[in-house]
Amino acid sequence: MRKIHQFVASFRDGDAISNESRVIQRLLRTWGFESEIFAETHSLPPGSRIKIFSLAETSLIAPQDVVLLHLSTGSKVNTLFKKMKCRKAVLYHNITPPEFFRGLNEQAAMAMERGLEQMKQLAGIAEVVMADSRFNADELEKMGYHDVSVLPLILDFDAITATPDRKVLKRFDDGKINLLFVGRCAPNKRLEDALSCFYYLRNYVEPQSRFIHVGSSAGMEQYHALLMTFVRNLALTGVEMLGQVSREELMACYRSATVFISMSEHEGFCIPLIEAMAHDLPIVAYDAGAVVDTLNGAGVVCAEKNFDELAELIGMLAIDDDMRQSVIDGQRRRLADYRERDLETELKIHLAPLLE
Repeated sequence: MRKIHQFVASFRDGDAISNESRVIQRLLRTWGFESEIFAETHSLPPGSRIKIFSLAETSLIAPQDVVLLHLSTGSKVNTLFKKMKCRKAVLYHNITPPEFFRGLNEQAAMAMERGLEQMKQLAGIAEVVMADSRFNADELEKMGYHDVSVLPLILDFDAITATPDRKVLKRFDDGKINLLFVGRCAPNKRLEDALSCFYYLRNYVEPQSRFIHVGSSAGMEQYHALLMTFVRNLALTGVEMLGQVSREELMACYRSATVFISMSEHEGFCIPLIEAMAHDLPIVAYDAGAVVDTLNGAGVVCAEKNFDELAELIGMLAIDDDMRQSVIDGQRRRLADYRERDLETELKIHLAPLLE
């Protein structure tokens, strides 16, 4: 039986690329292929039934097998992928520019630099090349890749709309305006700018408001500490930095939120935008990276970061029912278009040269 395996730099529970690799694995198995996931490192919850193979076990891969590389950072998997004697495909998820991490996490900056160099070296190696947004496809083409197809992330919508945690829902669903951002606590996400919007919202628009951030700060402890200093210097109260949470707790945050905000300056796709739309949560986002691709006309996209004006806009979205509903209606149309795409068939078409 032919085999189609996947390479990821790291596999972590709740990670976007890890989640998609699991969805793709299920699809490949339903197509009749044996399929495993190989990772340089992995972290799984106790009792997990997920099986992740180490790079030392890649001897199991034969020349007639196919390997799909999820390219997202500098990693040994990229080097190994280049050397493998097998048929190859690449799915590019974006590599964050290292400049964002300078002075805050040099190891992360070096990993991104390494990733960009490996990305150049992999041009022309794979028979099939895909990117999960037009923004990412353009980056590949500038690096010398040809015939790049765009395949949006294949998401598990059952997980996106899972049952919310009751305790968290009760904690935050108290009538206050909840401004939510979901994403890693990383410099490119520009959490300080989201907090600046919240400063104006709480002090000049609606005192009964809070800011909620959900996302891991692992490896970004220095940036997190700077954010906390920023909050203290502004004497800003009502800030809830929750870190990494369970899927059910995340659903409760979406359910109790009033507006989703993203001031991020670099996004390769941004799954939280899809999640926010799935929860009828109006989005206010800065125009950067693939944000416009993902929203595709939905939400409110701003070209400039005028924090006082954004705070007034957020306040209006919270109290003006007509304005709020208009934004939600646009997001529903965008989400319907996304869900109506047969991404399984699109994946099969893209991989067709390798499936024959």
